[in-house]
Amino acid sequence: MATNKQATIRYLALDKCFRNTGRKYFFNDLLEACNTALRNIDSNSDGIKRRQLFEDIKFMESESGWGIELYKGKEGKEVYYRYVDPKFSINNKGLNESEAAQMKEALMILSRFKGMPQFEWVDEVVAKFESSFSLKKGAEKIIGFDENRDYTAVKHIGKLFQSIHHEKAIQVTYKNFKQKNEYEVVLHPYYLKQFNNRWFCFGLNDSNKRLSNLALDRIVKIKDIRLKYIKNETIDFDEYFEDVIGVTVQGEVQKIVLKIDKDLWPYIESKPLHGTQKIKKKESDTVVISIEVKPNYELQSLLLSHGEKIEILEPLSFKNEIMERVKKIL
Repeated sequence: MATNKQATIRYLALDKCFRNTGRKYFFNDLLEACNTALRNIDSNSDGIKRRQLFEDIKFMESESGWGIELYKGKEGKEVYYRYVDPKFSINNKGLNESEAAQMKEALMILSRFKGMPQFEWVDEVVAKFESSFSLKKGAEKIIGFDENRDYTAVKHIGKLFQSIHHEKAIQVTYKNFKQKNEYEVVLHPYYLKQFNNRWFCFGLNDSNKRLSNLALDRIVKIKDIRLKYIKNETIDFDEYFEDVIGVTVQGEVQKIVLKIDKDLWPYIESKPLHGTQKIKKKESDTVVISIEVKPNYELQSLLLSHGEKIEILEPLSFKNEIMERVKKIL
């Protein structure tokens, strides 16, 4: 069970005790109430100790918590706890500082979807939360997401998302970069993926029954059609993209050996080219690494973007492909 979930359960249990004017809750009673609540949710819970309970009460009394006011009555040497105002409850208090911070983070994520078709509800939800909990101030000024607001294909995301969710076949009017004329594709859409600020839709092409990859910015229009949807029962897309960089899946996995310039290495070390990246050899001016991927256009573009700072050592066929491109650049 996550720590924050345990804490919430304890705070609610304490709130219930503090509101109960018909019983005096001493420290050990509060401890037992918290541990009982935890065991009700998770029978394997070990509960908490006295120190954690002290910290929980201290947090609830702080401004970071709910600023609760506790009456601490004495009976002999023991102290019992209850709210000064018996009508008070943390459920009626609103967000504390920690909850407000978490809400701001969630709103910043949601705000990325503003303006997207089929996600119009996000604008309304964000506005309501900002107004109700006074979250607007500074909420969108401390983080920037890598996005292209002029990307025309955003208008198709909502429709494709709904088609995938509701399992509906569609007819796509498409125009790729290599052909002058538009053509129709009947598609059973399965998966949307973003790469390098562009969106792609993967689905079963009804004509050849093969997986197709359509760039959303090359889609002219999408139309619903009456055709039985063919479900995806064979492809796990997390695994499908595991061996590639980008969205083009082709060929077999190969070990690509690269020599990295010492000035570039800190960047490549902190942001690996691929999850399979391994160091083979370190020298004074270079680091030799390997990755195991299916070579594609996106990998070539990534390596070329680093210019002379990366040298391809193996395999020879991939090295020659890069050399031909460099010759054309020259």
